[in-house]
Amino acid sequence: MKVPVMIELFKRSQRGSFRMEQPLLMVNQFASLVDGTAYSLDRGSDSDSTLYKRVGQRVRVDSLLRLMIIRSSNFATNTLITLVGGEAVTATMRELGAQRIQVRRGVEDGKAFDKGLNNTTTARDLAIILRAIEEGKAGTPASTRQMLDILLAQEFNEKIPAGLPPGVRVAHKTGEITAVSHDAAIVYPPGRRPYVLVVLTRGITDGARSARLIADISALVYAHNAARNTTTHADN
Repeated sequence: MKVPVMIELFKRSQRGSFRMEQPLLMVNQFASLVDGTAYSLDRGSDSDSTLYKRVGQRVRVDSLLRLMIIRSSNFATNTLITLVGGEAVTATMRELGAQRIQVRRGVEDGKAFDKGLNNTTTARDLAIILRAIEEGKAGTPASTRQMLDILLAQEFNEKIPAGLPPGVRVAHKTGEITAVSHDAAIVYPPGRRPYVLVVLTRGITDGARSARLIADISALVYAHNAARNTTTHADN
């Protein structure tokens, strides 16, 4: 759900709701979707710990956005969802043609989790969203280029990129919780058109194993894409 939040941030910034350079106060306290009671994030379960050192300080929206994507920072994510609102994010996804994705809440909202009020998605919807970014339909030309630059800077590359030849560019976003591991990517094969690949897994408790599975699927898709392009060129 962090890629949809990114799209909404650019959309609202373009409309003048706030500036990307605007600083936000970092407070590790968020309101539960259920009843508004406060909860805090666990630094130890966040993939990025740098923001916790900046509690009480102000951090720019664009800096938080980058950490949300390239480091999958939960602290940055919750701060930004508070800024734009989950309902608005979901509405924007519907406008792009993603009909089943739901962005309801921030990360680690235990009360909402217990009531089944969770963020959900499908591989199809993630593919629609990534294609909209690649084709420049998810925002202005300038903003979609920035989105791609951020996705290309992803630091967790043990899944889809690991199944590709060295040097192949990948704009992607990983995601994982217990026994769930995902990667959604735009792959840029040299000399060929890009393609979108989304792999969602669940029920595998070993994160390294699920990462290898996603990498193996990525390798198979890349090989198939290369063979198909070779056949097409030969037929021509």
